[in-house]
Amino acid sequence: MTGSAVPRRMLGRELKKLREQCGMAVVVAAEAIEASPQTLWRIESGQQGPKLKELYVRVLCEMYGAPADLTEALVGLVAETKKPGWWHSNFADLIPAHFDLFIGFEEIATRITSFQLTMVPGLLQTPAYRRAVAWMEFPNHPSSALEPMLELHRHRVTRLENAVDPVEFRVFLSESVLDHQVGGAGVMREQLEHLANVGWAPNVSIRIVPHRVGSHLGLLAGSFVLMEFPSHKTSRLTEPPVVYVQGYTGALYLDQEFEINRYRYALTQIDRVALDEDKSRDLLLKAAREYLP
Repeated sequence: MTGSAVPRRMLGRELKKLREQCGMAVVVAAEAIEASPQTLWRIESGQQGPKLKELYVRVLCEMYGAPADLTEALVGLVAETKKPGWWHSNFADLIPAHFDLFIGFEEIATRITSFQLTMVPGLLQTPAYRRAVAWMEFPNHPSSALEPMLELHRHRVTRLENAVDPVEFRVFLSESVLDHQVGGAGVMREQLEHLANVGWAPNVSIRIVPHRVGSHLGLLAGSFVLMEFPSHKTSRLTEPPVVYVQGYTGALYLDQEFEINRYRYALTQIDRVALDEDKSRDLLLKAAREYLP
């Protein structure tokens, strides 16, 4: 796995938009760059596989009547797709294709909002909690096989600690997350104390949705992550917000406006029933004490 999926996705989305705006058929555009319609579809959907060339982009942009400045911006994205992310050099074999895109998004996001029903989100997991999760997912792996996964996790966590460009991380946790004994009592006590402490960071907000609130929209929405991105110097290339919904065998990336609006609405309803940060910290520490022997 080489190159970054995020600029590939940006490039494909804009090429598709330009083609549709000028009313050109996929078959005609594909013939212009001597590619199959299937290959052009893969390029437009930002998938790994098709080899991207600056010449292809220039030919398509000329056919679509794209402005010169936009053409140059899209040509520039071709070079960006060939730059591997930091995780590719040592961890490429560990990362499923769907999660490679997630890490790329996580790396550039300026704001991440996570709602979790059952488990602590990855960026806030302690090493012991993360190890317990890895054992749960890969129970037959030897310990040595888990170490690269834990090293990948340690690299990801530094995104929260970046003093120059810190990501704003808003987290809503169901109280159920505090109850599931991932790794046992000792691991959970350390994890909950870590959540109480990391919540003091200026770029981190952790709030708990207590059991006592009863029914709320988050129960229907399920666990999800909303990621928002900085403005691109070419405004139309700015990455739109993305909602990530992880499943057991894959994931969904939702970026249609109506989808984002639905999840934003769900967040407003979750925000309405969640405890504030101070009361959430108190609950975390209370739950941590209950794991004492």
